[in-house]
Amino acid sequence: MKPRVNKRRVLMLAGAVLVVGIGLVVLRNSPFAPITQVTTVEAARNSLQASLFGIGVVESRRNILVGPTTAGRVSRVLVEQGDQVEAGQLLAEMDPIDLLERLTASRHALSRARSGLTSTQALAQEAESRFTTADASAQRYASLRERGFVSVEAERAKGHDARAAESALQASRANIDSARADGERLSAEVRALEKQLGNLRLIAPADGLIVTRELEPGSTAVAGQAVLRMAETDSFWLRVRIDQSRSAGLAAGQPASIGLRSRPGETFAGKVARIEQLSDAVTEERIAMVGFDALPIGLTLNEMAEVTVQLPARSNVLTVPPAALVRQAGQAGVFVVSDGRAQFRPVKIGVRSETGIEVLDGLSGGEAVIAQRAKPLADGDRVRVAESSGDTQ
Repeated sequence: MKPRVNKRRVLMLAGAVLVVGIGLVVLRNSPFAPITQVTTVEAARNSLQASLFGIGVVESRRNILVGPTTAGRVSRVLVEQGDQVEAGQLLAEMDPIDLLERLTASRHALSRARSGLTSTQALAQEAESRFTTADASAQRYASLRERGFVSVEAERAKGHDARAAESALQASRANIDSARADGERLSAEVRALEKQLGNLRLIAPADGLIVTRELEPGSTAVAGQAVLRMAETDSFWLRVRIDQSRSAGLAAGQPASIGLRSRPGETFAGKVARIEQLSDAVTEERIAMVGFDALPIGLTLNEMAEVTVQLPARSNVLTVPPAALVRQAGQAGVFVVSDGRAQFRPVKIGVRSETGIEVLDGLSGGEAVIAQRAKPLADGDRVRVAESSGDTQ
């Protein structure tokens, strides 16, 4: 069975709650309402030096993968992670396997081809000499035949000898072209093998820092696979994330103060080098790239840093202390003192600093703004301004 509900007791309890609520409202707005002691400041126009804070990660804008152009086995690696290297320095070597033997064989073949070309050229010179002699003899016999001193058969025989010598000359010249083409092919093959052999010596293309050793001696690398990963040291900078709601005024070229996690207490100077046009929609952050004025010694990639970007100073702006800013029902605003009561005033804010907040709209200069309070306030609460405050009630 369900217990009976005493309707009378429920109505009495609801009435008591209503009476207490009305009493509280009446008391809060009556001359007997409790008074909260507050400290006020005058909203005034000042110069404001704002700054933006963000967390950054050390990155390199130019990363280099060093590896062979053909498949092979790693013979030796001459550098370690963290080593500073110079352009042209030998970093690692690949096992040539049979490349040296192939290069030697190609060089021998090229030498034979060049000797063959010389021999062919000599034979061509001989054939040219024979043709010159045979052609002169044929012309002389033709002249003698016209005057009847030799027979037709003798003239034709000399003509045949001349044509045969000419054919032999053409064949010799063709052999020269063939021998020359063969020599060029072998020469190109030798150059390709020499270049391939040179590619087995992995050379640093620029000054940089060895970030990782991707492969160790004895490992097999395919064409294009990295044996070492390096970064150009003069390209180190910070990828900094800044809250979108506080990023107003951020621009390239602004000075920045950098604090590395590995060096507490030290600060390094830098500048905003670039502002990414693609923000992070999930974290609601803008991304800026900040470079060092002078690169710290021993800097490591992916190190965390705290970055403060100094915004240009703003003069003659209406400011209030950061402690004066409150939120009521999702709105940003301040409390001002009006006839002994706290009045909430929604405001539109601009840049912020540790010492002040710019007020763009919603407040006039000279108004008494509550900066400190003994407890949270609501719109209409009675307040008493502390004697230490520069304003009167």
